Amino acid sequence: MKNKQKLLATPYFFWAVAFIIIPILMVFYYGFIDSAGHFTMQNILAIASPEHSKALFLSIRLSLVSTLICLLLAYPLAMILANKSVNQNQFIVLIFILPMWMNFLIRTYAWMTILQDAGIVNGLLDKLGIAPIHVIGTETAVIIGMVYDYFPYMILPIYSILVKLDGRLVEAARDLGCNGFSVLRRVVLPLSMPGIISGITMVLIPSISTFYISQKLGSGKFFLIGDAIEGQYVANNLHFAAAIAFVLMLILLAGMAIMKYCTSRFVYGGD
Repeated sequence: MKNKQKLLATPYFFWAVAFIIIPILMVFYYGFIDSAGHFTMQNILAIASPEHSKALFLSIRLSLVSTLICLLLAYPLAMILANKSVNQNQFIVLIFILPMWMNFLIRTYAWMTILQDAGIVNGLLDKLGIAPIHVIGTETAVIIGMVYDYFPYMILPIYSILVKLDGRLVEAARDLGCNGFSVLRRVVLPLSMPGIISGITMVLIPSISTFYISQKLGSGKFFLIGDAIEGQYVANNLHFAAAIAFVLMLILLAGMAIMKYCTSRFVYGGD
């Protein structure tokens, strides 16, 4: 039986080596050598320059705001979906997944049309007699784009956990005198934490390294860390691009470790 399991796991092992381990090793290698092939720390230290450090902190701030908005929208919606019938669930979940079938660039261009000064939003406001608003080219537009593009990655893991939640646990908590908020805090939230962590990870990682959304919805006014990586790659400076990607990966891993520790400590009550 163990031999069969190992045999079934072989394709995944080769896939992980080819598309996960080897690329990470390549990023590590290029990040710590110069163009002559000598070991150097200059690529890593160059990230501390005012331009790139500003881009890094701006990327972190926008991605955290986008992730928080996705979580605040996705969690109550996932709870509502988990209490619906199976047919209703499938239809509503399909609505959220459907945009993911379209090309990422098309979705971004669609939001450019919606948010531009002469776009759909301002057209509706004009018909209602409300003064137009300027959204395109602002941080708000970038955040809207991030939330729209990555929202399904937040709601799906949370929904998959909540839909499997044993309703008898909620009933038991109510029988023991818990009100609605106590049930949510003491029962539902801790049990759904794996889905929350998964959703945060799936939204935070791509949003912190995004570059196309900031270029189009931000009208090129915001220089994010993803823009820095793309710019260095286009300029054929693979060493600095790899160094930025390596540091970004370390920051994300540290953030995930801190979040896991805090979850274990304050939600599950672990040591």
